[in-house]
Amino acid sequence: MYLFLIKKDELKESLIMSPQDLKESLEMREVKEKHLEQFNDLMNYVFQITNAEINEIGDKYLLNMKKPLLQACDVLGWFDKDKLVSQIMVYPFQVNIHGKLYKMGGLTGVGTYPEYAGKGLIHSLMKEMLFRMKEKGQTLSYLYPYSIPYYRKKGWEIISDVIDYRVKDTQIPKMSQVPGRTMRVVIDHPDKEQVYARFARRTHGAMIRNALAWDERFRWERSDLSVAIYYNPEGQPTGYIYYKVEEETFFATEMIYLDEEARRGLWNFIRAHISMVYDVKGKIFTNEPLAFLLEDGEIEQKISPYYMGRIVDVQGFLEEFPFQRPVRTDPAIKEIVLHLKDPMLDWNNDTFVLSWNDESRLTVTKESGREDGLSMDIQTLTTMMLSYRRPAYLKKVERIKGPVEMVNWLERLIPNEQPWHADYF
Repeated sequence: MYLFLIKKDELKESLIMSPQDLKESLEMREVKEKHLEQFNDLMNYVFQITNAEINEIGDKYLLNMKKPLLQACDVLGWFDKDKLVSQIMVYPFQVNIHGKLYKMGGLTGVGTYPEYAGKGLIHSLMKEMLFRMKEKGQTLSYLYPYSIPYYRKKGWEIISDVIDYRVKDTQIPKMSQVPGRTMRVVIDHPDKEQVYARFARRTHGAMIRNALAWDERFRWERSDLSVAIYYNPEGQPTGYIYYKVEEETFFATEMIYLDEEARRGLWNFIRAHISMVYDVKGKIFTNEPLAFLLEDGEIEQKISPYYMGRIVDVQGFLEEFPFQRPVRTDPAIKEIVLHLKDPMLDWNNDTFVLSWNDESRLTVTKESGREDGLSMDIQTLTTMMLSYRRPAYLKKVERIKGPVEMVNWLERLIPNEQPWHADYF
């Protein structure tokens, strides 16, 4: 493990200070480029990057990789004098929520040196970052949870799954007749980004990848991967695959396609490696019926929770939400009352009333005096609005309390599409 060394005089000083005095001696401020080396040291420590790995990758290369993050992201830390001891980072991303683009703050780089643990440093950094997200209009936040219980306590909830699969060589689909062709290309070929952009615009939950998102998606695997793109008969790119062949296994790191023709064409490309591999391994990120689509569907699949999300600004999020149908065509639905609890953000601890006028325009107001309606926490609201879990199910497991009639209204209003999220940051 790559250890952060404390100077002898600094250690002596920290030992004679009480925990409260120590926290009061710290200062919260932004982490800038001049702190790059300390930022990198803390990241290496928290994410357990060993000296051997650093030597293999190269310390200078690691620093150069991290520099763009400090330029593009919002990074906040606690400093003990000039020493960075705790930090958090937020990426400026966008996501597709049921066809509506939302600004999303991607939370990562969370870490504190152990001698400063237990003082609420991360909690205070997180709270400040959520405030900044709200100010920037980032009404959603995503993160990869290293501890699901911890982040649930902070208001995040599971919003997507990952399915790891293994297809034996005898189960790889036979060659299909497709009119287009699949071509291997350089890893930076722009056509794959064109395919993904079209895919993400029509896929609920998907990130709209900017240059930073593309860099992060394949940062640690880039040198090992190859890319192939499927082109239809008109020469338009309609699918791609990031892959590697290693130890007689074909690893499909990411496979995106816009239609059935492209899907078959990409599997033809995988099939072309059959003399080299014994199985195909990969990940899918929604309820894609891979087993159903294979002639021999008895494949290995493991489903695990993947990303978590939280609504940062309930009012702002609901005002932009693309509810499924105009309420004017359903006179039974007049208004929906939501009593919310948020463990961190006071502005979400309120009663929100959703009402529609005759032109089906939504108004979201806060009415603290209301007693009727549905009660839930911010975690439940998030997973419900993103359709990872449906209102009726959440009512059944008592995550929602209140009248069944209003739950049924939500069932009709919230689009029924499970979120797809493949990115990692």
